[in-house]
Amino acid sequence: MSQGLEPVEPTPGVNDIVMSHGGFGPNEIDEMSRMISDDYSQFAVLRESVAELETREQTPASAVRLGVCYYIMGRYDGAIQTLSNADGGALAHFYLGKSYFAKEDYDQAISSYESAKRAGYAGEVCDIAIAEAHRYAARADVALQLLDSLFGPIEQTPEYLYQRAVTIASKGDNPTEVCALYERAVEVDGKHPGALFGLALEHDRRGNDGEALSYYQRAGACFPAHIGSLLNLGVMYEDDSQFERAQQCYQRILDSHPDHERARLYFKDAAASGDMYYDEAEQKEQDRLAQVLNVPVTDFELSVRSRNCLQKMGIMTLGDLTRTTEHELLSSKNFGETSLIEIRDMLSSRGLDLGQFANDSSEPEPPVDMSHLSPDEQALMDRPIADLNLSVRARKCMVRLGLTTIGELLRKSGDDLLESKNFGVTSLNEVRDKLTQLNLKLRGD
Repeated sequence: MSQGLEPVEPTPGVNDIVMSHGGFGPNEIDEMSRMISDDYSQFAVLRESVAELETREQTPASAVRLGVCYYIMGRYDGAIQTLSNADGGALAHFYLGKSYFAKEDYDQAISSYESAKRAGYAGEVCDIAIAEAHRYAARADVALQLLDSLFGPIEQTPEYLYQRAVTIASKGDNPTEVCALYERAVEVDGKHPGALFGLALEHDRRGNDGEALSYYQRAGACFPAHIGSLLNLGVMYEDDSQFERAQQCYQRILDSHPDHERARLYFKDAAASGDMYYDEAEQKEQDRLAQVLNVPVTDFELSVRSRNCLQKMGIMTLGDLTRTTEHELLSSKNFGETSLIEIRDMLSSRGLDLGQFANDSSEPEPPVDMSHLSPDEQALMDRPIADLNLSVRARKCMVRLGLTTIGELLRKSGDDLLESKNFGVTSLNEVRDKLTQLNLKLRGD
């Protein structure tokens, strides 16, 4: 008979935490989130457990447990109603605040966080949540002042570091500091969904697709995940023709937010794309070529003579040069053999030849009627498409089509855009909405 062995208590599962008559607080909530992060099938267990809890007679204490679970599941209206009639304790007020925040009622969220603070919830945690609500209410200066007022160990917590980073980012200040704060937050907590999403977005904007994908994957594995992480991760999977994985990302959003329109439409687009045939190698080569052709000639160290001649001829990109013949260049004033050799070498460094697409038959794009535009609106035509702040999916399609300015975009019709891989009706509506805000329209609209 073995001696000295103590019986091992089984680790509580999601159902045990939800249905328990014992304590229920931040530690138990964090444990539930961790279990669902480690095994997403536990989300179904949570739903089943909540359905069972709903059948029980509710007390003020059990109402807190039920209301918090509603919040975790994305059922914010139910959370607000349930927590408003709960025990009036600190936890109820805090998650009432989070539920109001999720419903974009930021002032009511702040009021609830203040009540949670008075009822005994960790004051600094409430202050960070209040700062976040101020930021979302377009009061970034107030948010930063509140974060500045916090001192001590709270400054080293991942949530503080994340909120400080995203607040500074919202003000457009110091991107280097923003990245450093995100990185510190991830060092403290490698599963902080907001900080991981922030790093993914920074890499995404810089074109570091490998790093962006890695951070999106880590952020998407968290629970609750940042919705932006799952959307952008799904788009990246679609770009790699991994349509099933993309649908799983969008389904994760719909599990908690069944009315999320973009996720629902992206899911349909991914499902439709999965039924279409693509030559993946050919598509990747086309994407690579499109990016190279879009490189500005100003990225190269050309002589003053060559640079001036190209500018006079309206040649802005490598793609423009591939559509221009040697004869056309030599016909330009002051453009001689030396400049021609310089241009040839520049193109050769990118695997291109002068005039290689000069004979490609293509109909000239129709001019854009700008007569109805004001001078300021006409100036928009030369602004980069990046100023539209498009989603990752729409932005990648602009790159595929070789579009860099708003004016170039306006030369395209809706049908032209829909011909691009992974550019569906959802992205088209997004582009149209962004242009409408500037009183602009696609060709034919």
